[in-house]
Amino acid sequence: MKERTLSKSYEFEGKGLHTGASSKMKVSPAPAGTGIVFVRTDLGVTIPALAENVSNTARCTVISKGEAKISTIEHLMSAFTGLGIDNAIVEIDNVEVPILDGSARYYVEAFAADGLVEQDAERRYFDIPETIEVKHEATGSWVRIEPADHLSYDVTVDFGSRVLGVQTAHWDETVDYASQVAVCRTFCFFHEVQYLASQGLVKGGDVDNAIVVVEHPVEDAVLTQMANLFKQPKLSVTPEGYLSNLVLNFPDECGRHKLLDLIGDMRLAGGYLRAHISAYKPGHTINTSAAKAVQKLI
Repeated sequence: MKERTLSKSYEFEGKGLHTGASSKMKVSPAPAGTGIVFVRTDLGVTIPALAENVSNTARCTVISKGEAKISTIEHLMSAFTGLGIDNAIVEIDNVEVPILDGSARYYVEAFAADGLVEQDAERRYFDIPETIEVKHEATGSWVRIEPADHLSYDVTVDFGSRVLGVQTAHWDETVDYASQVAVCRTFCFFHEVQYLASQGLVKGGDVDNAIVVVEHPVEDAVLTQMANLFKQPKLSVTPEGYLSNLVLNFPDECGRHKLLDLIGDMRLAGGYLRAHISAYKPGHTINTSAAKAVQKLI
C-alpha cells in the first residue's frame, strides 16, 4: 500500500478541554516520509508526534520540546490512523488542540469529504518481532501487542461503574472507523465535574463536549447549579445514568472512546503496526508506555 496524505489544508478553532485555551489549528498535506508533525506557530517550535516526545499523560496526551507543549493530541492522532493518513503537518497557535465535541468526528468528516492523496512511497509497516506486554500493577491495567499480519485492536473497559458496567470494543481495518469509532465522545463522572467546578477548576470542559456519567443520586438543586454553570436550560439524569443533555451514539460509546484514544496514542510508535493490540483498562499513561516499548523494538 502507498502512503497517503490530505488533499488540502483544513482549519479548526475552539477551546481546549483541560486548559480552556482557545486555539486555531491548521492541518495540511505533507510530503511522503514526513509522518505526523506538530508546529507551535506562536513559538516557532516543531514537535514530531512520537512517543519519545510525550511529556505528560494526566487526563490527555501531551508532547513537548523544551518549554513548548501541545496537549490533547490523541483524538486527532486517532483520526489519522483510522482514515489511513500517513503524513500531515499540524500547525497550532496555542497549547491545546481544540476539543470540539470530544470525539474525532469533525476531523474525519472534513478529511474524508475531499478524499486522500496517494503518494509515491510504499507505506512502511512495523512488524512486531515478539509479544510486548506493559502492566500497571497499581491499577491492574495492561496493554499487550502481539505479532499479526494486520492491525487490530480489542479493548476492555472496567471502571467499577454501575452505569457503564464492563464494556468491550474492537477495531480493525475492515471496520468503518468514521461511523463506529470516530463519533464516540470523551466522558467523565458527575462527581469529578462537580468537584472541579466547586474548586473553580473547570476551564475548557462543559457538558457539550463530554458524556457525563452519574453514579449516585443527585439533588435537583445541584443539577440546577450545574446547569447555570454550564449555561444549560435544564439538566436531569436519564434512567440509564447519564446527564440528560446528550444522547448516546452507542450503548457502549464510552468503551469505544477508550478504543479511539488507544488508537491515537499507539500511533505515537511512529507509524502503522502489523500487530494485534489488546488492552484492559487502558489510559494515556499505559497507552504511551506501550508505544514507547514498541519504539524500542522497531
